[in-house]
Amino acid sequence: MCGIVGYIGDKNAYPILIQGLQRLEYRGYDSAGVAIYNGSLTVHKCKGRVADLERHIADKDISGCIGIGHTRWATHGEPNDRNAHPHTSMNGNFVLVHNGIIENYAELKADLKKNGITFQSDTDTEVLVNLIEYFYQKGEEVNAEIAVRLALSKVVGAYGIAVICKNEKDQIIVARKGSPLVIGIGHGEYFIASDATPIVSYTNSVIYLNDNDVAIITKDSLTLKTVENTPVAFKITKVDMTIGDLEKGDFEHFMLKEIFEQPKTIEDTFRGRISPDRTEIVLGGLMDVFPKLVNARRIIIIGCGTSWHAALVGEYLIEEYARIPVEVEYASEFRYRNPILSAEDVVIAISQSGETADTLAALRMAKENGATILGICNVVGSSIARETDGGVYTHAGVEIGVASTKAFTAQVTVMTLLALKLAKERGKISSEVYLNLIQELSEIPGKVKSILVKHPHIKSVAAKYKDASNALYLGRGCLFPVALEGALKLKEISYMHAEGYAAGEMKHGPIALVDDNLPVVVVAAKDHYYEKIVSNIQEVKARKGNIIAVVTEGDDGLKGMVNDLFEIPKSHPVVTPLLAIIPLQLFSYYIAVMRGCDVDQPRNLAKSVTVE
Repeated sequence: MCGIVGYIGDKNAYPILIQGLQRLEYRGYDSAGVAIYNGSLTVHKCKGRVADLERHIADKDISGCIGIGHTRWATHGEPNDRNAHPHTSMNGNFVLVHNGIIENYAELKADLKKNGITFQSDTDTEVLVNLIEYFYQKGEEVNAEIAVRLALSKVVGAYGIAVICKNEKDQIIVARKGSPLVIGIGHGEYFIASDATPIVSYTNSVIYLNDNDVAIITKDSLTLKTVENTPVAFKITKVDMTIGDLEKGDFEHFMLKEIFEQPKTIEDTFRGRISPDRTEIVLGGLMDVFPKLVNARRIIIIGCGTSWHAALVGEYLIEEYARIPVEVEYASEFRYRNPILSAEDVVIAISQSGETADTLAALRMAKENGATILGICNVVGSSIARETDGGVYTHAGVEIGVASTKAFTAQVTVMTLLALKLAKERGKISSEVYLNLIQELSEIPGKVKSILVKHPHIKSVAAKYKDASNALYLGRGCLFPVALEGALKLKEISYMHAEGYAAGEMKHGPIALVDDNLPVVVVAAKDHYYEKIVSNIQEVKARKGNIIAVVTEGDDGLKGMVNDLFEIPKSHPVVTPLLAIIPLQLFSYYIAVMRGCDVDQPRNLAKSVTVE
């Protein structure tokens, strides 16, 4: 949440900052601002999007070779001009941009007020920049770096910061704890950002900061140390990302592009993990810990939002095929409820960004309790990837749309691979079944393409229901999480209230909602729950609900029973979730577009949730 960008070198900083903010805007878009150093510090900021900032700056002098910028997702203080970043200290010595939350800001603010310091905003960030200035002015031997480290030693909470001091020119100081920062290495220049997306235009060589790292950057040097002043050796990583990954191409929205990329991203996720002769699954990132997985007393999968839904699919598949007990937990609840953990437990954290604050905290708690911890994430070098005992990258590529689509199917692909591998190693399925299921998974990209071709039909169905106020999604078995994910997509981007339910629970309450105005989306592909889901459809039909069914091609029995249907290719139930979600993603997308919603940047949401 929130995006930081910075530059120091010989180029004009402003174009780099603005382009960087545009590429980071999916992390927050309540307000935006930049600070440019050119003999003096100049700050320009305003409420709204990066485009509003560009108009605000259009007639201003924005020259200078050092700068920092920020696009905000509001935490402390409503979105407005004065709460926008960058924030300036009371006496103007420091300018700072910040991601995260300073939890003890109120206490620090009260102490600073006692020392005569005044504040112009409602943010915790302004407290931090004034605390830095307080230490800077208090001690004769305190330079900007020391002042930053002293201030951070007093802070409780999460931060990713970039700081410029007007009295120490040609320098940017950055630091992180719980909120990601990456430094790009150029020739006589450095780039700073919350993630690598703004950097790939200029360099593919980056340094990922760890918690408690502080970097002092000039155009010719980089020094890395801890908050406690201990030197840190840094590792340079090559980023596998292209400019094309960051552009919409011929698509109207990033979300639509990412939906249509799923045949490739699913294949990329299993490429190299299914042997060329399709006889074996190889998960190299789990090789060292696989014996613990095979012999686990139980597996606990944690995640948030869409990742939690992918975890639920994993629970069904692992228990069904590998016969290992699985629990799925919201990371935000798991970290606080004092769970019972042991060394025989395996905890798997699922996160698109690898930086989700609640998931990361839950993972660390599990590690402290002796569990083996694994990660499934999409970002190389992310915190979860670095802190786990092993893991699997999803290879979904950059996902710009705030509502996750291709990241979800990549996560489900990994969960499917893991379930089948565990089932084989534990002797719970025969070699014949194992080979058949590998073949089924390898055919999924082609089947997804065949669904995407039908997007005009899905669009026409969406047009019928775009003005509805509510929707109900139903599913059973491993298609129940698909119903949950379909409902989440609809409410995220169209602001239509939607709820997902296990279909068998409908008669225990939700059926009271059914009338002739309610669209009811039923995921009814052929599996061993099919007869039960047909009974649920009959219950909805009897109460005049409008039924939209996701069905297996050739299922003529439901055609006369439902109002509309989306057909998916016949497949084994183990891989059906990967197909069933595709029409629901498109259905949500088209409804949101028809309702005039901002599909890629829905209100109140940001892509990477790095605060609690």
